[in-house]
Amino acid sequence: MKIYNVTDPEFKKYGTVITHLDFTELVAALADTPVTEGVVYEPSVESLEATPLTKQLSEIYYGEMPIQIGYCNGYNTKLNALEYHRDSELNVSTEEFVLLLGSRQDITEDFIYDTAKVEAFLVPAGVAVEVYATTLHYAPCRADGKPFRVAVVLPKDTNLPLTCAHLKSGKVTEDRLLAARNKWLIGHKEGGLDQDAYIGMVGENLEI
Repeated sequence: MKIYNVTDPEFKKYGTVITHLDFTELVAALADTPVTEGVVYEPSVESLEATPLTKQLSEIYYGEMPIQIGYCNGYNTKLNALEYHRDSELNVSTEEFVLLLGSRQDITEDFIYDTAKVEAFLVPAGVAVEVYATTLHYAPCRADGKPFRVAVVLPKDTNLPLTCAHLKSGKVTEDRLLAARNKWLIGHKEGGLDQDAYIGMVGENLEI
């Protein structure tokens, strides 16, 4: 599939490049986080949240809401699923990586999503991006065979375990997509997801 750059006009409907804040210290702290086989996600990491940027992001990007900064590190190459939040997510990495993105508006009324609508975007090392709340996304994909270390900024407690059960029978509603706090997920049957995950993706499980 064609891989655009986040500086290309095709990215504008999914997000924006952040140019007015300095992410240097966060990227330096991110370089000390571990990379293992597969993908590891940690929603809140003290060493990443210790930089002055945390306060700036909370004030500027999240309107003084409390935030968390974690990481998603690994070697992923496949789509596997798509998720969305009720707010933007910020990403920056020590290495270049690829984001597979779609639009929430393309989810059908029956909560089905066709992977043919997904587009790929290269994010250069050290370039910070905002991914809009209306953008479907999931784990990053590696570029040129290299592992990735990606910082993930979200409102506090996002992606933590739910305290109430979402709907598991009867007519499918958006509640059925809830996979964690502030996380609605549509999975692919080949995505290797938990048995409770909602499987609503049709088409190829795309691979970079």
